[in-house]
Amino acid sequence: MPLMSGWKSAVVYQIYPRSFADSNGDGIGDLPGITARLDHLALLGVDVLWLSPIYRSPQDDNGYDISDYQDIDPAFGTLADFDELLAAVHTRGMKLVMDLVVNHTSDEHPWFVESRSSPDNPKRDWYWWRDEPNDWQSFFSGSAWERAGDQYFLHLFSRRQPDQNWENPEVRHALYAMMRWWLARGVDGFRMDVINLISKPDGLPDGDASALCADGPRVHEFLQEMHREVLAGRDLITVGETPGSTVEDARLYSDPARGELDMVFTFEHVGLDAGATNWDLRPLHLPDLKANLSAWQDGLADVGWNSLYWDNHDQPRIVSRWGDDGEHRVASAKSLATVLHLLRGTPYVYQGEELGMTNAHFTRHDQYRDIESVNWAAHAALPEEQVLHALAVKSRDNARTPVQWDASPNAGFTTGEPWLTVNPNHTEINAAAAVADPDSVLHHHRKLIALRHEHPVVVHGDYRLLLPDDEQAFAYVRTLDGATLRVVANLSGEPATVDEGLLGGALVLSTHPDAAGGELRPWESRVLLTE
Repeated sequence: MPLMSGWKSAVVYQIYPRSFADSNGDGIGDLPGITARLDHLALLGVDVLWLSPIYRSPQDDNGYDISDYQDIDPAFGTLADFDELLAAVHTRGMKLVMDLVVNHTSDEHPWFVESRSSPDNPKRDWYWWRDEPNDWQSFFSGSAWERAGDQYFLHLFSRRQPDQNWENPEVRHALYAMMRWWLARGVDGFRMDVINLISKPDGLPDGDASALCADGPRVHEFLQEMHREVLAGRDLITVGETPGSTVEDARLYSDPARGELDMVFTFEHVGLDAGATNWDLRPLHLPDLKANLSAWQDGLADVGWNSLYWDNHDQPRIVSRWGDDGEHRVASAKSLATVLHLLRGTPYVYQGEELGMTNAHFTRHDQYRDIESVNWAAHAALPEEQVLHALAVKSRDNARTPVQWDASPNAGFTTGEPWLTVNPNHTEINAAAAVADPDSVLHHHRKLIALRHEHPVVVHGDYRLLLPDDEQAFAYVRTLDGATLRVVANLSGEPATVDEGLLGGALVLSTHPDAAGGELRPWESRVLLTE
C-alpha cells in the first residue's frame, strides 16, 4: 500500500506470535515462523500486520508483562530475526505495527526491580505504592494490590504486572524514548494496550477500578504529549485499546485536530452477550448489535474513525460466538465478515478468522492456559458444569489455539508439542484447503479486502442502517458521490425474507453463487453496487 497517510483504506491483520507458526519445533510460534508465512498474508491482501507483544517477558500474561522493551523474547527469536521479518514485510508492500504495553510492566523489569528494592530508591515513584490498599479489584480476579515489604503496589491486571506511574514525567519520557527507538528501527506504528487506563484518579479512591481508571483525568494530556514527543510528523498508524470508552470518548481520542490517536477499539459490541461479567452468558439480540454498531458509525461520521473487529486474542472465535460453527460455518463466517468489512472504519482480521477457525471446545480445566480464565475458574463460586461451559464459550484460549495451516499432525504449526492444544478440526479447516477451494472463507475475505481497496464508497461513504428492528437481517447502505453500496445479510439459521427493493444494483459479492429473489437462505449475504 502507499504511505500510511492512506491508512483509511487499509486492512489490518493481527498476529498472535505464540500461536501463528513455529519454525524450530519447540511448540511456540516465533518470528522466523511469521516470516515464512508472509506470502499467505500477501495472498489475503492485507496492508498492515499488528504483532502482539514479542518483547522479552516472563510470559505471565503471554507477553503483556514486559521485562525489556528493547529486546525480543528468546521464545520468539532475536532482534536480527525481527529485522529480517520487518524487511520482508516491507518488501511485500505491507506495514508492521507493534503492540505497545505501557500501562504496566513485568515485575521483572529492571525499573520495577529498582522500585521495589527500597522506599528511597529513585525509581520508587515510577510505580504506584501505598501503605494500605484501597478496595480495587484486579481485572484478573482478586485484589489489585500486592504487598512487597512494608507497602503495597498496584496491579490492575496480574500481580506480576505492576502499573507504571504516568504522573511521573521521568516514566513518560523513558517510554517515549523507547518508542522512538522502535520507530528508528523501521516499525510503522503502534497498537496501544489498555491505553485509556494510564491516568489514575486523584487519591486513588475506593470504588470500581475499571470505571475509575478508564479515561482518567490526564489521559488526553498524556496522549497529546506522546503525540508531540514521538508521533507527530511521522507517517504512522496508531490505535488505542480503550475498554469502557464511549462514542464521545472515541471522538476525543481520534479527532485529528487534537493530536492523540488515529482510532480506538470499542468494547461495547463485544459485551452485548454478557451480563454483569464477561462470564455471565447472555444470548445476542441482533437489533442490539445493529443499534450499537450504528451508534458508533453515526457518532464518528464527522469526527474520528472506527476500528472494526469481531475477533482478537482476547475474544472467542466469532463463527462460534455469533455464527454457526456446524452446518453453516462457511456461510456464517462469510456473512459476519461481510457485515463488518463494509462498514466505515478500519477492519481488523485476527489470525485464523480468514479461515473460519472455531472455538477450541475444551472440556477440562487442565486444557486452559490463559491466566484470566484460570484465575476466574479458581474463584468462581459456581457449579463445575457451569464454569466449564462459560470457559468453552468465552475463554481467551479459544482465540489462541495454533493457526491451522494444513491437515498434517499439529496442523502444520509445529513439528514439536504445541504450547496449546491444536483444534482437532484442523483436518478439515486449514489454510491449504482454503487456498485450494475458490468458495472458501479465505477467498471471500480476499474479495472483501479488494472491494475496500477498489471502491471509495467503502472507505469514505456515508452509512445508513436499514431494518433496525429485524431480528434476522442486518442491512445497511453506503453512499458517496453517486455510488451506492447495499449490504444485506441474513444472520440467522432460518430463511429470511426482505423487500426486493433493498436488493437493487449489481451483485458484486455473495455467499451463494445463485443468489436471487427476496428470500435469503440461512446465513446468506449479498453486496450490491450502483455507480
